[in-house]
Amino acid sequence: MTFNQPLGGNDMPRFAGPASMMRLPVQETSEGLDACFVGIPLDIGTSNRSGTRFGPRQIRAESCMLRPYNMGTGAAPFDSIQVADTGDVALNTFDLKDSVRLIEEHYDRILQYDCIPLGLGGDHTLTYPILRAMKKKHGPVALIHIDAHADINDEMFGEKIAHGTPFRRALEDGCLAADKVFQIGLRGTGYSPEDFNWSRRQGFTVIQAEECWHKSMTPVMADIRAKIGDHPVYITYDIDSLDPAFAPGTGTVEIGGLTIWQALEIIRGCRGLNVVGGDLVEVSPPYDTSGNTALIGANLLYEILCILPGVKYENL
Repeated sequence: MTFNQPLGGNDMPRFAGPASMMRLPVQETSEGLDACFVGIPLDIGTSNRSGTRFGPRQIRAESCMLRPYNMGTGAAPFDSIQVADTGDVALNTFDLKDSVRLIEEHYDRILQYDCIPLGLGGDHTLTYPILRAMKKKHGPVALIHIDAHADINDEMFGEKIAHGTPFRRALEDGCLAADKVFQIGLRGTGYSPEDFNWSRRQGFTVIQAEECWHKSMTPVMADIRAKIGDHPVYITYDIDSLDPAFAPGTGTVEIGGLTIWQALEIIRGCRGLNVVGGDLVEVSPPYDTSGNTALIGANLLYEILCILPGVKYENL
């Protein structure tokens, strides 16, 4: 079998060529793919700074810097699984609830094939309809949720669906195996202890950012792997989990966050799990004109690709 390869920088200058994720081939459906990148240009679920609608395009643009082989881990995803960019979900930019419906239906079509979708966001509302689609195929999934915020509000401005509510809605809809939900990096100010304690009462494991300071995340991830076992697991990575020193281009920044090397340890620590999907959300390019936040997002999506089932590892 011939696997799709990213377009190399020695074949086409990195500032040219197709504007797809890692300059991979583009196809309309997920048929025949083991994994796909899919853009979800949503920001009408945000409560403060908008701009994440431009996230997928900027992540793709910055991904031209990535090469196919992972020098840190030995992962060779493009020598072992079939990957392509399947474009963007066609959202209704004037209606959040309709956009949620459209995302779920789009993922239903992706998941009719044995394809693992990796979403480029987009605000965190998008993970709710994705988890609804995941439930239809895999049942309630385990969740590794890396974020500054728990996103378990009951409502925001009287609305039940927004970027601060997805995991409460997903739990209510039976999409999550509560004892296998891990929220990592939560921090900042809040309205009451309930902002994090609601999660704990549902059976979620909450690992606040302060517990991560000056520490390797490798032991934490070993414990998480043991607790999840072979249960299907979804990874959702909010870029605001990182300290704004690393990733200022997001809508709701909080000081005291994770470092980039901790982010790598978390994702690489998911190797061996039955990962059935993932997303990288809340990249807001207008707030980082350097493009570095989107570049970090592209790298973390690539790292998620590298730990998917079926990816081969070469000797370093």
